[in-house]
Amino acid sequence: MNRIRKLLIVFFTLAFTIQVSAKDAPASFADLAERLMPSVVDISTTTTVTTNTNPFPGFQFPPGSPFEDMFKEFGTPQTRKSAALGSGFIIEKNGIVITNNHVIQNAEDIVVRVNGDKEYKAKVIGADPLSDIAVLQIISKEKFIPVKFGDSDKARIGDWVIAIGNPYGQGGTVTSGIISARNRSIGLSRYEDYIQTDASINSGNSGGPLFDMNGDVIGINTAILGKGGSIGIGFSIPSNSAKKVVSQLIEFGETKRGWLGVRIQVVTDEIADIEKLDEPRGALVASVAEKSPSDKAGIKAGDIILEFNGTKINEMKELPIIVAQTEVGKIVDVKVWRNKKEITKKIKLGRLETSSDFKEEKKEMKTETPEISEIKSLKIIARLLNKKDIEQRKLPNQTTGLVITNIGKNSPVNYLNVGDVIVEAQKKKIKSIKDLEDIVDKALKSNQKTILIVIYNSQNQRRYIGVKLD
Repeated sequence: MNRIRKLLIVFFTLAFTIQVSAKDAPASFADLAERLMPSVVDISTTTTVTTNTNPFPGFQFPPGSPFEDMFKEFGTPQTRKSAALGSGFIIEKNGIVITNNHVIQNAEDIVVRVNGDKEYKAKVIGADPLSDIAVLQIISKEKFIPVKFGDSDKARIGDWVIAIGNPYGQGGTVTSGIISARNRSIGLSRYEDYIQTDASINSGNSGGPLFDMNGDVIGINTAILGKGGSIGIGFSIPSNSAKKVVSQLIEFGETKRGWLGVRIQVVTDEIADIEKLDEPRGALVASVAEKSPSDKAGIKAGDIILEFNGTKINEMKELPIIVAQTEVGKIVDVKVWRNKKEITKKIKLGRLETSSDFKEEKKEMKTETPEISEIKSLKIIARLLNKKDIEQRKLPNQTTGLVITNIGKNSPVNYLNVGDVIVEAQKKKIKSIKDLEDIVDKALKSNQKTILIVIYNSQNQRRYIGVKLD
């Protein structure tokens, strides 16, 4: 009996200790939300989209032909205004706003709505596609209520968070949840170290803040996992990563990232075994750019970078982030594994944005001018899949198809999402916009009510879809 009594005492003592050490759920988020709402803004942008509806590409009617006026509109690229919505937050009293780059990219007009009430024009101070961060300036002499960045490194899995934003144009929306995971990588950008949260984040939340319980911004809501709506898996750029980009964009209007000049890959179990490394860690140098900082310091292909500037590299993906956040021109110690032993090299960092690698990448991007056209029969706008898409989304190298850029409300494929890639129709590969148009037109003329298409969705899953034609 005494033994049972002692066991019960131990059990209840442990239960009480766990209950006391765990943080209770907040009774309400109302006071915190009320304090933060004036600092969160709704962002709307307009962009001109040019479409080519010419059914006779490369053909022109002779001057004076009776058909010239009839088909004139088909031979001329048509333009229309496209609107987009997003969120942001104010960090300075003078109206400095932080948002995602993809919210304002290519925008001609930017309107910021503050506290669900007043609207202001805004201009771009600086934008960075690599981190998907943009800084705006509200064009007004008024004073605004700012929020401040918190320390995202202190955020722990299980901590309570709230998101405020403009989902589906419903501004001033507050959702709550916890931090579900840290250090996530989902293949959207070069520098990924996302905070994952189950706070509901939907289309329109992009660029909005993720707050901790102190009301500090610990993340910029950027992406969701799911078919157009929240399924409890959202991703935010950590504030500690964002702060460095934001400060550079405000000061210089551009970023200044450190650059080593190496191409790297994952250290697998097999590579670690061959190199007699104690465990798979670090980043394997696949190649070294000529005349780069690493080349000048004596780094060689086959080296494994184990430590950079005093920070151990456990996984390959950590190295680009750490290097980019390091001051340009700084001399750092880099520990590498070579010939089964550790050596140290001193490297003076260059600047990524002025490097040959970066210039070559930008040149490739400029030469790939996407062909964008409206496919009237499907009521969608699409562009050709390019090499950059294939690399970023890690699609099979020989993939061809069309990336959906806009879907009309009455489209027969309105259940698909912008960004989905149409790769086949009626079991034929799609290599051009005309390929898809011809297949749909042929089906309509033969009174077919349904066609079979194949897509890659946002998770790069290959799916067969039956499309009912109007």
